[in-house]
Amino acid sequence: MRARRVQRRPLTPWHRLPRKLLTVAMQVAMQAVLVTGLLVTFLTPTPLRAAPAPSPVLSPEQEQRADKLAHGLRCLVCQNQTLAESNAPLALDMRKLIRGQLAEGKTDTEIMRFFEDRYGDFVRYDPPFKPITWLLWVGPFALLAVGFLVLVRTLKRRAGTRAPLTADERARAARFLDSGS
Repeated sequence: MRARRVQRRPLTPWHRLPRKLLTVAMQVAMQAVLVTGLLVTFLTPTPLRAAPAPSPVLSPEQEQRADKLAHGLRCLVCQNQTLAESNAPLALDMRKLIRGQLAEGKTDTEIMRFFEDRYGDFVRYDPPFKPITWLLWVGPFALLAVGFLVLVRTLKRRAGTRAPLTADERARAARFLDSGS
């Protein structure tokens, strides 16, 4: 005889509802949660943002100096653009620092030294010729010279190692050339 299967009833009262009605009820519940979330998001007051500090007003000569300094410093985010070319937020902050220091009456040298002290020599687009940067300045020329010397030495070695053809090799080359024409 076959054993009769006993059906277990779910613990929730949802099992009595038709399946279609259950899916409709879940959709309505999800929509209610979504609408509530959107209302909370958009109707909750957000904190006021602080207005950015206005850039100091500079004279035309100071504007020119600021532009020159921005072209001489590297954007630390982009690394292949100057501060004047970059649109990165850090570049914008660095340009504001330049303008602020110019408004305070600092010289170009003092401003460059400030950025070098803060970010290192890398921040300059033209690094200074110091003992620590000698390899940077001289390295490419030294590698080019070494490569040229190796090329010359290799070519001289190859030129001196060829032996003249023997009589058999000349005859074979002549047969080969005559048969091809």
